[in-house]
Amino acid sequence: MLNKKWWKEAVVYQIYPRSFMDSNGDGIGDLRGIISKLDYLKTLGIDVIWLSPVYKSPNDDNGYDISNYQEIMDEFGTMADWEALLQEMHERGLKLMMDLVVNHSSDEHAWFVESRKSKDNPYRDYYIWRSGNNGVEPNNWVSIFSGSAWQWDEMTDEYFLHLFSKKQPDLNWENEALRKEIYDMMTWWLDKGVDGFRMDVINLISKVKGLPSVPNGERYTWGGDYFMNGPRVHEFLREMNEKVLSKYDIITVGETPGATTEEAAHYANTAETELNMIFQFEHMELDNGPSGKWDLAPWTLQALKHTMSKWQKELEGKAWNSLYLNNHDQPRMVSRFGNDTTYRVESAKMLATFLHMMQGTPYIYQGEELGMTNVKFARIEDYNDVEIHNMYREKVIEGGAFPDDVMKSIYAKGRDNARTPMQWDASENAGFTTGKPWLQVNPNYKTIHAKQALEDPDSIFYYYHKLIRLRKEHPIIVYGVYDLIYEDHPQMYVYTRTLDNEKLFVCSNFTADEAVITFSNTWADEKKELLISNYEVDLTANLNPSRFKPYEARVYKFHY
Repeated sequence: MLNKKWWKEAVVYQIYPRSFMDSNGDGIGDLRGIISKLDYLKTLGIDVIWLSPVYKSPNDDNGYDISNYQEIMDEFGTMADWEALLQEMHERGLKLMMDLVVNHSSDEHAWFVESRKSKDNPYRDYYIWRSGNNGVEPNNWVSIFSGSAWQWDEMTDEYFLHLFSKKQPDLNWENEALRKEIYDMMTWWLDKGVDGFRMDVINLISKVKGLPSVPNGERYTWGGDYFMNGPRVHEFLREMNEKVLSKYDIITVGETPGATTEEAAHYANTAETELNMIFQFEHMELDNGPSGKWDLAPWTLQALKHTMSKWQKELEGKAWNSLYLNNHDQPRMVSRFGNDTTYRVESAKMLATFLHMMQGTPYIYQGEELGMTNVKFARIEDYNDVEIHNMYREKVIEGGAFPDDVMKSIYAKGRDNARTPMQWDASENAGFTTGKPWLQVNPNYKTIHAKQALEDPDSIFYYYHKLIRLRKEHPIIVYGVYDLIYEDHPQMYVYTRTLDNEKLFVCSNFTADEAVITFSNTWADEKKELLISNYEVDLTANLNPSRFKPYEARVYKFHY
């Protein structure tokens, strides 16, 4: 018996509002701009829009530093604009998933403004304060954005914890009053009509008691074992579910760096006592070297097969997967996993096929449906992202690294790759704004843009449209069991999906060379239907052997 849910059958589209569409010429995307493009998204066929934060924020980390959870950022518009967006979405049958950022707030939030005033302030315990340790930080944890995870505050001569920017102090989830404030705020948004939450780094909300230093570590050392998937995280999420989430028919996904399949089985359990699904990161770390994200290493197809298959099989019947290859924090998928030059269109379609045919809820990041690529700005000054600038300062200005070497890492992994403005047409600034864009447009916008895609029936856009439509028409794509085959093939990623008397064969060539596979004769002779492919296919040809062109993808459906 299938455990059917609407959010399993949905396709989600992520909007990074700052970069999506500017309606008033100030160079910054806004809510009215999103409203103007809802018909475009309806044409694509998606069901849910995940909106990156639009709350009041000083924008140290582009809205992920929230100073008021119940007001709209001035640059994006007003609450009336947000209400109009929600109404326009619901009229088109689209659902809205808001970004929930509650591991930390902005240091300009009223809670923190009060918290830092004195050690006995009622809001003091809403954040994590500690005395120094013989003149240095309370422990040796490094911030995810480089440097110490602690910031000294002269007002009370203590340090506060910030796992991200120093303008993003961590909230203290041990405080029951804080948790109640968060649950009340979530309920307020749900009562306004939102259809779910994407929860930013939600598995960091529980820290190990005592906040110990990493033993034998340097002054600044990765302390993830002490704050990722912490001792009370499942307790907190069950409480959130009981008090808020379970009372609404919504979609929830938690961003959970460092989570394992074992952890996922708790976070996204089928009893739905916590969340619907999580974003895991194992496949996003396949091109990390020993020193982490900025230490570039080649990813391998074998490692991708192993990681994706592990998550498909180990969550089978236990939890639900989310499916993504890029987002606002990751480089563009066609540049990372495909070929963004000669075979940009073919590899973008192949990657979409490979992903959307797996079991889980697919997430499309804005511009992915156009095959938008990474960008290479000439100067560090052209980049906006706080993480990029912190890393560059640490490695080049303070560490003496060669700027060209560091820029190569930024070109490959920098978050601004995903944040360049949406490419709507070939006019100035890609039709994103009539003003000066907050971040430069990718120079390739004159050939890669939505207007061209909508006019070309063979575009990446319409290929995505077909993938989404197939998902609605074939329950096997949503609910079928995944199995990897041809595990050791050096070029092809091939897997099956099985449901009742149907089977899908999903075949993807991840290389720029021709590849050959031989199907089992059992299947080669069966009645088959080609559901989708990114090249013309001779349906009369025998499947044995099957030759695949560079970055070719095919999905066959068999009835038996």
